[in-house]
Amino acid sequence: MSDEHHEPSPADASAGAPEATDEIPAGARTPRARRTPPRWARWTLAGVAAAVACLVFGVSTATAELGFGPHEAVYSVTNDSLVVVDLGPLGTLEVDSPLPLGLGVDVVVKEIPADLTTVGAANTLTALSQDLESYLQFFSSPDVAARSVALALVENALWRSLGAAALLVAVGFAVRWLLGAGRRRELADAMAPRTGEITAGVAVVALVVTTVTSGAVGSTAQGQPASPVFAGTALEGARITGRLAGVIDTYGGQLVKLYEDNEDFYAAANDDLSSAWGARLAVETVTAAADAGTQFASPAPAEATAPVAPPRAAPDGSAEDEPVTLVVISDLHCNTGMTPLIRTTIERSGADVVLNAGDTTMNGTSVEKVCVDSFASAVPRGVPMVVADGNHDSQVTSDQEAAHGQKILDGQVIEVDGVRILGDRDALETRVGVGTNVARERTPEQQAADLAATACEDRDGVDLLLIHTPAVGLDALDSGCVPFQVSGHTHSRSGPEQVGQGIRYVNGSTAGAAPNQPTVGPLHGTAEMTVLRFDPTTRRMLDVQVVTVTPDGAATVGDREPVPEVVPPTDEALGS
Repeated sequence: MSDEHHEPSPADASAGAPEATDEIPAGARTPRARRTPPRWARWTLAGVAAAVACLVFGVSTATAELGFGPHEAVYSVTNDSLVVVDLGPLGTLEVDSPLPLGLGVDVVVKEIPADLTTVGAANTLTALSQDLESYLQFFSSPDVAARSVALALVENALWRSLGAAALLVAVGFAVRWLLGAGRRRELADAMAPRTGEITAGVAVVALVVTTVTSGAVGSTAQGQPASPVFAGTALEGARITGRLAGVIDTYGGQLVKLYEDNEDFYAAANDDLSSAWGARLAVETVTAAADAGTQFASPAPAEATAPVAPPRAAPDGSAEDEPVTLVVISDLHCNTGMTPLIRTTIERSGADVVLNAGDTTMNGTSVEKVCVDSFASAVPRGVPMVVADGNHDSQVTSDQEAAHGQKILDGQVIEVDGVRILGDRDALETRVGVGTNVARERTPEQQAADLAATACEDRDGVDLLLIHTPAVGLDALDSGCVPFQVSGHTHSRSGPEQVGQGIRYVNGSTAGAAPNQPTVGPLHGTAEMTVLRFDPTTRRMLDVQVVTVTPDGAATVGDREPVPEVVPPTDEALGS
């Protein structure tokens, strides 16, 4: 037996060790292998997550610069479930937001534009009470204003979402280029099994960042009682802070009363107008039936009958029963109370075209967009509106009208529903309290000569001249190249009467404009609209029908008055 120490070899150790096995002990849970989603699923999931994050960012950070009444204002989407109107040192007005998903809107009210002289800038609390009617005029269509703000915020949200998506794509391509092909494969192999966790994490981070960057400040009127002034109105439950609370308590009731009186007056006038149209259409139906029976039995002498519209030629060559019907409005001067009455006349007359002879606004400022939007809402979808802007409008007004799809005349002939119309925006601009100045490259005299030349040079002829100021159409009427002219401007109806070698018709003010009276609130003068009928076969205007609404709210739809024939000038007149 040897005393030499013997070190066990690894083989001996392994021989004495228990044999390795792949078996899992009883009771232990089987680990689940990560399932790697297919490539298309990973990309789809990543794309959806990115799109949602971009959309949430766009919506919650959207802003728009529009008017708030006569003020300029900035609207911003927030996440505090409140609509907050910030009037600076005066305080705030807060009301619970009607928007879903906890969204709210902050409205930072700025100054009244310097060129909007109709409403003076109030520098003191007392000054706020000096012109309540003119101030209230800009709040007379809250539904239209709210729709304009909503559309502007939606548009801005979409642009922001697209911008965020473009930035995300650009960053992705930059990172892809920096990593290189090899490193991208390594990261893809490591991250693919964790697609769900990574996507969820990125979405949560994006939502948190968006919430923080949306700038929600929270309510400053917590604990403030709701103002009783707004009870029964759309602002019921509104909370007011700062000096604004005193202003509302002092003048709010008066403003609400003015607003309610205005709404009640035009609602009653519109009811009366609807009744007047119903009665007129009933009379015309009976008269038409009687005329048809009389003509069948014994035709009346031609000189005893008014012009009757012949069948209108359809594009397929068949005959239609009605001529082209045109409704004329003019000199609206931001009296948005007339909006429902305009719509009633357009609908009940069966208008094919609406002619706006200008002065839609008072000063042509950006905040008067609410007026343009309101009148545009009166025109049913599919009915074109042709506009010849007036001296109280501006290029800003024309751009706002064009945004609604209205056809803005600019010195060229356009064809609308078979009627060839020539016209232009007024060469002058008038600003209340400032005066009238030439605002374009041509004087009114030069514009008149240009319109006459355009009419005479047009090979297909002109059926109608639409121009705001009547005198601007004199050259065209004298030339014999324009058979019929429609204008506004004077606030007093005249015609149809022969001027030169054509017929001129001047529409009264659709706002009921009266001397030294604001065009807001219940009417101060008689509001007028006109229905014209045009025969596309003979290419002449058939008749004129005047629609009036008086200051007591009574509406009348007049008879159709035939348009006189043009009497050719005598040899003596030509010689002179």
